[in-house]
Amino acid sequence: MSDGDRSDEPDGGDPESGRRPERSDGGADLEAAASGSDATASADESTAGESPESGAVSGGAATDVAAGRSAADEESEIDEGSAAGEAGATTVREMHLVSTNHWVGVATVSFLTAGLGVVLRSRPLFLAAVVGVGYLAYANATEAPEPSISVTRSVADPDPEPGDRVRVTVTVTNTGDEVLSDLRIVEQVPDAIAVVDGPARTATALRPGASVTFAYTVLARRGRFTFEGIDVIARNVSGSRERVLDLATAETTITCLPGLDATDTVPLQGLTSPYTGRVSTDSAGEGVEFASLREYHHGDALSRLDWNRYARDGELATMEFREERMATVVVLVELRRAAYLQVGEDGPHVADRSIDATRRLFNSLIATGDRVGVAALAPDDVWLAPGAGPTHQAEARRLLATHPALSPTPPSGRLYVPGYLKTLLSRLDDDAQIVFVSPVPDITSAYIARALHVRDHPVTVVSPDPTRTDTPGRTLAAAERSNRLASLRRAGIRVVDWEGDERLAEALERARRRWSA
Repeated sequence: MSDGDRSDEPDGGDPESGRRPERSDGGADLEAAASGSDATASADESTAGESPESGAVSGGAATDVAAGRSAADEESEIDEGSAAGEAGATTVREMHLVSTNHWVGVATVSFLTAGLGVVLRSRPLFLAAVVGVGYLAYANATEAPEPSISVTRSVADPDPEPGDRVRVTVTVTNTGDEVLSDLRIVEQVPDAIAVVDGPARTATALRPGASVTFAYTVLARRGRFTFEGIDVIARNVSGSRERVLDLATAETTITCLPGLDATDTVPLQGLTSPYTGRVSTDSAGEGVEFASLREYHHGDALSRLDWNRYARDGELATMEFREERMATVVVLVELRRAAYLQVGEDGPHVADRSIDATRRLFNSLIATGDRVGVAALAPDDVWLAPGAGPTHQAEARRLLATHPALSPTPPSGRLYVPGYLKTLLSRLDDDAQIVFVSPVPDITSAYIARALHVRDHPVTVVSPDPTRTDTPGRTLAAAERSNRLASLRRAGIRVVDWEGDERLAEALERARRRWSA
């Protein structure tokens, strides 16, 4: 890994002050709304006279898209009537006035012309300067309007599956008394989801009571995403002054829960609970794997007798088998800032792979009858005590999809490792073992795995590999990670090195063969 593939900030790097990160659709650049604005702002109001039909409310925002309307019509439409449903009130979070400097050239030419007219005593030049001053007076005669608008927003499916395309429709209505002659609107799309069709912005002019509707499509991914604001630029008629506003709107939420698919059976270690399960132990008793022979006792089941020995030696002996017990497992996923490594320049963060692996491991362990819990090595507290059954599985599914600490974006807080270990150890049952899902980005990860292992909680590390070897720097980073994994193996910790182009089931099977060799 090169420096560009890992976070330069420490685990608890300070958040960027007051600066909203650029969204995936480029919506953070308000000036981008000006692109093509002349064509958009001159939308023919006479062709948009019909009010959109009223629709279903999703996430608190009213739908304002009529059935049967084409996608092209939805992109930008002026509505003379009132918006369908109850209009969504907005709250100004931030506002400031700026000068566009569009008339600086006119001012410069006017003053130069006036100066030349005076120096050369040229009446035509002087009159030309007077005309320029007239234009400047026109440009500065009015102030940028302070818009009063309402916003309604709807989504086609508030509970999509991962990978679904979700249509988002936004309607903005001028609820004030003045004409907004030049209005730019930019949707505040959540940072972690991508716009795949249609720009999440528009530019238009609105008379009092008029509305504009635009729509775009986002690609659903695991998590809960809230749309809660828009950016607005309102300019005066001459375009010399503009008012920039950050408006809070009614919240609209998309919740995308991951599926219940599991990986292959997870190899566990011998520490178990007293309940019957699938993990073989060293204790002799009921089971399916042969353990030993003992002398026959009166009352032993005939099915447990070793009839081959009786036929050979004439002696009765009873076979014993390894007892199979239920395991108590906590899947611990690392979500410190250092774990948000990126595979290549355009690849996803390895934290996404870690969270997906946590979900698959959890579902696999639940399916085999083990008691399973979830924890996260993160600044925010994430804990689901070990349990079993469909209700527990549904609770874990929702936690892995919606908990803020499992966001696709790196955390800004700092984790105090000794305090975290103390809290985690107090929560663990005596017979609990750990499946630690981590790319092992630094020595802190290795320290945590060893600290849990030496406290009689067997640890299995499942490590998604974020490294590449296409540059000397990345090759060195890959070697450092390999050394950390080797040190864990020397400490008696099982390690599954999960390569980037490999399925999790393949990595588990490869590790299982190595452990049984």
